[in-house]
Amino acid sequence: MIQPTITAAIEVTLWSGIFASMGTTTLAGYSKESYLAYALWAAFFARISANWMYEFRMVDEIDTGSVNSVLARPISFYEYYLSQFMGYKLLTTAISMIVPLAITLVMTGPTIHSRLPLALAVQILYLVFVYTISFTIASFGFYLNRVHSFTVAKNIALWMLTGELFPLDLVPEPYRTWVISLPFANAVYIPVGYLTGRFGIEIVLNGVISILVSLAVLTVFSRFLWINGRRRYSGTGA
Repeated sequence: MIQPTITAAIEVTLWSGIFASMGTTTLAGYSKESYLAYALWAAFFARISANWMYEFRMVDEIDTGSVNSVLARPISFYEYYLSQFMGYKLLTTAISMIVPLAITLVMTGPTIHSRLPLALAVQILYLVFVYTISFTIASFGFYLNRVHSFTVAKNIALWMLTGELFPLDLVPEPYRTWVISLPFANAVYIPVGYLTGRFGIEIVLNGVISILVSLAVLTVFSRFLWINGRRRYSGTGA
């Protein structure tokens, strides 16, 4: 709860400073209150969608050979870590959402609380997608060394593409439509934008379709990497 709260406070301060320096109350058709509400919720949604801890664990399992203990279990490597990842994320989501909920119930702003369940549902679906990306990166451990560098590059890219840094509708055309159509926008921009009233359900539905299509393609690719990597892998020990 502490980390996203501090991040939200910094973001709200930055956006307040931006509007103060501009001497205006609107930017790209949205009010100052809309950006402050977006900054508040974005910090918490971004924290939920982050996935590097379990990705490092999976990579280390393959890199060190301790994956043997997981392969011997009556559950797949994918399911073993997915169950841990989703359990952790659902618990932290339930706890961390107390902060923005409490603030927006007291503070006047463009937050539509009735939209929160659908926004969280999109976030949960995105978590499965981003976990599958981590599984794909971990599967490269059968073929390459220093796979951890992929995690760093991925996190930097997602920082820009998810809408965590700024609302994606500020991206100039023709890039705006393309960026919003990517599945990564479902991490922050689409659920937070929908929650704060920046757009309606049409963009949410397009985002869900984008996730499902990308997840299907990524699943096939990751399974190919995993199965062929298993054939290359040999584990020894007691």
